[in-house]
Amino acid sequence: MAVRLNRPLVLEAAARSPDGAGGFITTWEVRGTLWADLRARTGREAEGEGVSVARAAFRITVRAAPQGSPQRPEPGQRLRDDGRVFTILSVTEQDAEGRLLTLWAEEEVVT
Repeated sequence: MAVRLNRPLVLEAAARSPDGAGGFITTWEVRGTLWADLRARTGREAEGEGVSVARAAFRITVRAAPQGSPQRPEPGQRLRDDGRVFTILSVTEQDAEGRLLTLWAEEEVVT
């Protein structure tokens, strides 16, 4: 099946800042918009802290960016599609020329 980069996803990176009480708060900084091919893989339901949580795995393909570029996705970052959030678990190069990246991601939804 051909890769179709037809879905805009916003790349976000976590940033920690002091909360004024000796701790930190995490905010998410936008790194840019990546055009992606988003494909569902598997899903399951799990119990969270008093709630049910549905987890789905995704394979997301994007154009590659050079190492060190703020637009190159990394594990621990996330992609946002309006209200949906995909946490990036790992990143691999899809082809020998390094033109595309495969992102293995997970979406978590409280049900």
